[in-house]
Amino acid sequence: MDVYAPFAAVYEDWSAPMTEDVPHYVALAREADGPVVELAVGTARVAIPVSEVIGRRVIGIDVSPAMLEKGRRAVGEAGADVELREGDMRDFELEEPAALIYIPYRSFLHVPTWADRRRVMERVAASLRPGGRFAWNAFVFDHHIAHRLDGTRQEEPVPHKLRYVPAENRTDITLDSGATISLWWATKNEWLGLIDVAGLEVEALYGGFDRRPFDETSTEYVWVARKPG
Repeated sequence: MDVYAPFAAVYEDWSAPMTEDVPHYVALAREADGPVVELAVGTARVAIPVSEVIGRRVIGIDVSPAMLEKGRRAVGEAGADVELREGDMRDFELEEPAALIYIPYRSFLHVPTWADRRRVMERVAASLRPGGRFAWNAFVFDHHIAHRLDGTRQEEPVPHKLRYVPAENRTDITLDSGATISLWWATKNEWLGLIDVAGLEVEALYGGFDRRPFDETSTEYVWVARKPG
């Protein structure tokens, strides 16, 4: 079952407030001397402008057929050079090592367990050429925000209800239809551990897409890791 299908139906509205990530991933792609791959590509919101700017193909991989259907429609309308593939980021394979692999819009948090995230990291490391980069972003969990929003109904960007489950490091997002998806947050040290076991190195950790330094007031992890070599 495609649990993301109900969210695909409202994804343009859901993602409309997020625009500042696109220039960040575009800038990384412009520096990539080789294939560019987006995991959790969704509707190709980021992949299309990345491809248009760099003038080369972007490979997009996503587990959701509904998201990919909307993505293919958007790619066709834009005339962009984006190749969309159905697949799980935990076991994807590429024909050629990539210079850049990225996961935008906190989508890495849909992977539930540390072991699953390790599998993603290891597949990324195996799929990068030496010197290749892996980039992603994720929110910094804030217990104060969770306490304030737990169980509340939010009207923006689309009507939904939030539920926080600290014992599971989980946030549930439920639409009015009852459809639910979950995000599993991680700490800075957990991310560092995953980078380490995959054999990658931290190139940068920013506190925002404007590349401000990460500090104790940051609300977003913006990671760039590199494969040695």
